Amino acid sequence: MSGFEHYLPDIWAAIIAFAVLTYVVLDGFDLGIGILFPFLGSDENRTRAMNSIAPVWDGNETWLVMGGGGLLAVFPLAYGVILNALYVPLIIMLLALAFRGVAFEFRGKTRRWKPLWDKAFFGGSLIATLAQGAVLGGLLQGPAVTGRSFSGGPMDWLSWFSLGTALALVAGYVMLGAAWIVLKTSKDLYDRARRIGERALIVTLGFIGLASLATPFLNPDYFQRWFAWPGVLLSALVPILLLGAGFGYWRAIRSDRGLIAYLSGIAIFVLSFAGLGLSIFPYIVPMSITIREAASGTSSLMFTFVGAAIFLPIILAYTAYAYWVFRGKTSEHEHHY
Repeated sequence: MSGFEHYLPDIWAAIIAFAVLTYVVLDGFDLGIGILFPFLGSDENRTRAMNSIAPVWDGNETWLVMGGGGLLAVFPLAYGVILNALYVPLIIMLLALAFRGVAFEFRGKTRRWKPLWDKAFFGGSLIATLAQGAVLGGLLQGPAVTGRSFSGGPMDWLSWFSLGTALALVAGYVMLGAAWIVLKTSKDLYDRARRIGERALIVTLGFIGLASLATPFLNPDYFQRWFAWPGVLLSALVPILLLGAGFGYWRAIRSDRGLIAYLSGIAIFVLSFAGLGLSIFPYIVPMSITIREAASGTSSLMFTFVGAAIFLPIILAYTAYAYWVFRGKTSEHEHHY
């Protein structure tokens, strides 16, 4: 086996991790705007907030498909275990995302039922976010695995920790959504988003702090990784960088620097993701199945890698182009429908 082929499982793990992180930071802000819907004041404000995400929101979910599809194709053993362990919150998430998409489109087609679709958009966004956070918490707890199969129950994922990660993700998405509104709008909606963003930042950092205190005690391996040398260096560095990113968000959200606020919010998620990687690497099913144990054969890895090498740059290019074309503040007179 050549050197490159030897590292293919690790390269694919990095690609899937990148797809999941990209989904979180891109779809996170529009889910956050959905959660903010009841707190935006007037119907005009809600319409302007929705118009600000209309050109990009459905494209953001491409990354979710890539992450899930890549896991199935490249790490089928891990896919089977994770799906069996977490199918309840995953199905809830997918149904909520679908319902949210229907509400997004139907809202602009009616006057009489618009309040109903507003509630549906909010509910779908909130439930999808809670489900995603529960998936994260359930995964970190470590599904019960015997041999090569999931051996636990359908509700093993439900715990105080998964509920905490679900609420943390709600706060984080609201933080991103508020920064996006500051970046894209003005006047009353802008002022509301600034105030909400300040509060959401504090809540998000608080939840991250609580999760950081709790995670090492979920599994003795986590404790060892966090506090043994040299992991303790990263364990000390990540909180410092998180505070720096939080300070950057705080300063930017209080001024007309929505882009800096949004990028600082992304930095908070990236650093949290790095902490997650520190906890579980090289496992893909925490602390049961490693990346190499779950990987497909070399020929399958190479075949799928060629496809990824072709299409991943294309997806990145059209995503970047879409955001570039629709840059700047959303006009009060623009309408998605």
